[in-house]
Amino acid sequence: PGIISRRSVYEPLQTGLIAIDSMIPIGRGQRELIIGDRQTGKTAVATDTILNQKGQDVICVYVAIGQRASSVAQVVTTFHEEGAMEYTIVVAEMADSPATLQYLAPYTGAALAEYFMYRERHTLIIYDDLSKQAQAYRQMSLLLRRPPGREAYPGDVFYLHSRLLERAAKLNSLLGEGSMTALPIVETQSGDVSAYIPTNVISITDGQIFLSAD
Repeated sequence: PGIISRRSVYEPLQTGLIAIDSMIPIGRGQRELIIGDRQTGKTAVATDTILNQKGQDVICVYVAIGQRASSVAQVVTTFHEEGAMEYTIVVAEMADSPATLQYLAPYTGAALAEYFMYRERHTLIIYDDLSKQAQAYRQMSLLLRRPPGREAYPGDVFYLHSRLLERAAKLNSLLGEGSMTALPIVETQSGDVSAYIPTNVISITDGQIFLSAD
C-alpha cells in the first residue's frame, strides 16, 4: 500500500514474551527482525507469538523457506496441539524444493496476509527465514548468468526484501484499519550482523530482536 493508504502505528501486538512486550513492544503494522545464529530460538520466538494470538482475532501466516521437513512438521504439530491452526495459514517450501519456489514462497504468504488486511482484519506474518530466500535468489541469478555482486548476490537483492517487507502496513480508516505485521527471521553466521543480507534487512525493518547462544 502507498503512503496515502496508511496511518501511523498505534495498537500493540502482544507476543506473549514479557521481555519483548515490556522493553520493545511491537505495533500492529510494524516490521520487527528476529536475527541470530542457528539454534538460538528464532523460530521459537515466532511460533510463540503465533500461539499467543489465540482469541485476539489475528490471522497468522507462517512461511517456511528452505527448512527441513521435520522442523516444519514439528511447528505444524505444535500449532495443531495448541489449537492455533484455526487462525493460522502455513506456507512451506522445504530444503529440497526448487530455488524458484523457495524464492516465491514469501510473496505467496504476503499475498494471503494482504487479502485479510484489506478485509479489515489484523494479520501477522512470519518469514522463516529470509536468508534462505536470498540464497535461492542468488542460485537463480547465477544460473541466469546475471552479474554477481557482494557475496555473489545479484545487485537487486536489497529490492528483493524491501518490496516484500514494505507490504506490511497499518491501513487508514477509509480502508478499514486492517493491519499486516511482519516478523522476518534472518540467520547469521557466528554472530556476524554486518554481513550483506543481515545489514540489508536491518535497514528495512523497524527494529531487531537479536538472539545469541550465550
